[in-house]
Amino acid sequence: MHDAYRGLNILVTGGLGFIGSNLAIRLVELGAQVLIVDSLIPDYGGNVFNVSDVQDRLVINVSDIRDQESLPSLIADQDFVFSLAGQVSHLDSMTQPMVDLEINCQSQLALLEACRHHNPTAKIVFASTRQLYGRPQYLPVDEKHPLVPVDVNGINKLASEMYYSLYHQVYGMKTVSLRLTNTYGPRMDLRNDRKGFAGVFLRQALRGETIRLFGTGQQRRDFNYVDDVVEALLIAGQTTELAGDVFNLGNETHHSLTEFVTTLQQFTEFQYECVPFPPDRERIDIGDYYGSYQKFHAATGWRPQVSLTDGLEQSVAFFNEHREHYVASP
Repeated sequence: MHDAYRGLNILVTGGLGFIGSNLAIRLVELGAQVLIVDSLIPDYGGNVFNVSDVQDRLVINVSDIRDQESLPSLIADQDFVFSLAGQVSHLDSMTQPMVDLEINCQSQLALLEACRHHNPTAKIVFASTRQLYGRPQYLPVDEKHPLVPVDVNGINKLASEMYYSLYHQVYGMKTVSLRLTNTYGPRMDLRNDRKGFAGVFLRQALRGETIRLFGTGQQRRDFNYVDDVVEALLIAGQTTELAGDVFNLGNETHHSLTEFVTTLQQFTEFQYECVPFPPDRERIDIGDYYGSYQKFHAATGWRPQVSLTDGLEQSVAFFNEHREHYVASP
């Protein structure tokens, strides 16, 4: 499976980050010629150690996707582009909205324009987010759900997603967007609190700190282990029938935050408690969220394979083995 990538040129933006590095490693294993572009901006998640096992089998270009002058040369001759670079912090998007606009929207449009003028046949997969739905009006959330983002990040991701679909409709470019949900697993950035609760909880658990759940801790989420997400990205890239469309990822099994941490307690020792929401987080909290991936399943057959228990066990094992690269001392 995935022989379509063997020997082809593939660009992964944000390829030293969490999902991008896992994808790049898999592509190298499939025999692809991989070019990683990553800014390595502090706090954005890039980590050269993420690809240390295959570093001599791919090319790393340290540059910022906001540099529009470099885009034509980067995308030239690429058969596939996986657009994963982005600013993922919802709180940061509210305190630095113009930066979020530049990274999550303007840069995506610039990438599309570069491809349109210099490589219009490249297949492009864009990593979008479930955040653009906002607070669910019904569950599970499917692609017909109203799009009402509760933060700047969600608005910019939605605009980018619409650009990708528009460029397919108008210019015939082969684009597809996947709306990712709570992805976790090896190579997550555990160094700060900006990238979602799963990474924060993993870091605190690995350091034996007390995890604080906001509110009741009964908020429900769906989770995807990173290997399942990488598989979805690979399928999306090589399935030409998906061009121009958008698809949810998700899981038929969903868990409360309390269930997440009690599962994590099976593999490392820590305590947890429930505390009131901080005002800045309460304003953008979406309550319960779990999505339907049935549209993507019907089109491709994809479904998540790794349970939360197995995924957390594998994650803890990875981070314990490589603590010095991911888990700072308290």
